[in-house]
Amino acid sequence: MSNIQDQPFYDPTRSYQENWDEGPFGAFVDGVGYQDKGEPMYELFGHKLHLPFGIPAGPLLTSRFCEGAFKKGFDIAVYKTIRPHAHPCNPFPNVVPVKVTGDLTLEQAKEGLVMDDGYHEPIAITNSFGVPSPPPEIWQKDMKKAVESARKGQLLIASYQATNKGGGEQAFIDEWVVGAKMIKETGARVIELNLSCPNEGTSHLLCHDTERVVKITKAVREVIGDMPMVIKISYFPSDKKLNDFVQKTSAYVSGYATINTIAGAVRKPDGSQALPGEGRLISGVCGAPIKWAGLEMVSRLNTIREELDLDYKIMGTGGVTTPADYKEYIEVGADAVMSATGAMWNTDLAKEIKDEVL
Repeated sequence: MSNIQDQPFYDPTRSYQENWDEGPFGAFVDGVGYQDKGEPMYELFGHKLHLPFGIPAGPLLTSRFCEGAFKKGFDIAVYKTIRPHAHPCNPFPNVVPVKVTGDLTLEQAKEGLVMDDGYHEPIAITNSFGVPSPPPEIWQKDMKKAVESARKGQLLIASYQATNKGGGEQAFIDEWVVGAKMIKETGARVIELNLSCPNEGTSHLLCHDTERVVKITKAVREVIGDMPMVIKISYFPSDKKLNDFVQKTSAYVSGYATINTIAGAVRKPDGSQALPGEGRLISGVCGAPIKWAGLEMVSRLNTIREELDLDYKIMGTGGVTTPADYKEYIEVGADAVMSATGAMWNTDLAKEIKDEVL
């Protein structure tokens, strides 16, 4: 990372609600914007972009955050994953730094990690929010503002997920449909189904339950018509399972976004768990050390796309902190590249990439 700014636009020293009410912070509100030159030349899901680079679901909590991202030159902004009903946030803190040397392998994550004493290069964090959501009457109005804040050559994507309330599979699928209808009412032009976060109704991440994902995406497709649909997925260790997943879902989806985190147990130096509360020893680690996994998933999805002669888009995420990282993702087949942790601590990242690429 070329520059770790003193205050990220999402402030981890404040609670999720404080960030929602008062954020964004740091350079997102310094009044300095990025001015694009010329006409947007790239295309994603039928929309023209200056550059297919942006911030994925996670740190963009409200329309103010999305507007800040657009002003800083991030041409894709994904509104933080919401639900069709209100849902509380996990206890504070929700973001802490993690010590990682080199790549965070699956084996290392399984062995466990230790909390760091600060945010350093190459930056690595763990986050645990529990996918909180305000009630629809609040987020729908705010999402509409976020959609309208996109300028020429920019795109707002709306991310959401459903919750299994114990009513059975059909009730779970129905809630995905309800959420899609609510998002359509905001005027959002692209929808993202977050299948890579917990609390989605199975004992493991929903994206690894292929048959259920097929039912959900088919049902959602029926209500959104030709609206582009992205599904956000995690790392697939098995090529066979990933190939099967794509073959069965590609008829309904427009693109795949991958990855968000690598899960691992995170403890303080004294051995106690870093994040307080039941069920929070294991949390998602993101930042520079997971780039290998994001690149690998994009490459594998691109290979499947070519072998099966499919036309879905690939949005690569994970460990993007420099212009070189952006270029690596494009080279292995990404149609768009996203950065969460890197962008949080360096709001000039879009500018730096555009200065090299455009």
